[in-house]
Amino acid sequence: MTYETVSRLAQQGGSVYFAVLFIAAVVYALWPKNREGFDHAARLPFDEEL
Repeated sequence: MTYETVSRLAQQGGSVYFAVLFIAAVVYALWPKNREGFDHAARLPFDEEL
């Protein structure tokens, strides 16, 4: 294997890895079960009881 081949494979593998990671983060953020926790975190700056 030449350097160019290894470099191309690493770039493509990294792109696929980060695309999958991004999609997983978006799915996690939009999953209905997580809504309550995110809504609570969004209201924290306005909570005066702290």
